[in-house]
Amino acid sequence: MGEEETTTAEPVTETKPLSERDLRVSDDEREHVVGVLQKAIGRGMIDLDEFTERTDRALASKTRGELNAVLADLAGLYHPAAALAAAPAYAPPAGYDGFAPGRRVELNAKYSSLHRGGPWVVPPEMVVRNKYGSTKLDFTEAQVQSPVVHIELDAKWGSVEIIIPEHAAIDVNAITDVKFGAMEDKTHSNGRMGNPRYVLSGRVHGGSLVIRHPRRGLFG
Repeated sequence: MGEEETTTAEPVTETKPLSERDLRVSDDEREHVVGVLQKAIGRGMIDLDEFTERTDRALASKTRGELNAVLADLAGLYHPAAALAAAPAYAPPAGYDGFAPGRRVELNAKYSSLHRGGPWVVPPEMVVRNKYGSTKLDFTEAQVQSPVVHIELDAKWGSVEIIIPEHAAIDVNAITDVKFGAMEDKTHSNGRMGNPRYVLSGRVHGGSLVIRHPRRGLFG
């Protein structure tokens, strides 16, 4: 009776796709985060001991996940990759199915004021018409359904104020028609990474467009 040959199967190795947090970081990214920590200590957000400890962690970080963790609790001070990780994931209220894909919601303020704030549900696309009125869109606590929100402006002799959270970004490159008015981006986030990303288009005639972060302090 011959000996039976046994074959040992080779283990199967699966390669999982890398997430953003698993990507390796460079020396430039580590040094950038150290610079952010220097700003934090200058603002009194961390003390010298915390700065030393966080700097050591930043310089020893190998992945973006490790590096982002150094800045995760410092509001307003984000590394670009950390901003994406820090952005909250919003969901519509219970029992609400959200806006249908491709639907454009229109907001009108004619000779009046229009304000959206708090935990309001933001559609992926909206049109804001403002004639001799004022519009204020506060996205600080908004429930955003998509990573990109398109906002078309039709402002005539009125003011539009847009407030976005620190982790978000704005894109005003599609606004090419400003007459007898002013446009000011106080967030300085145009063209930067951020989530959500608010893409503005349209025109501002005889009015003003101001984009800012939430005010801090006693008087908001």
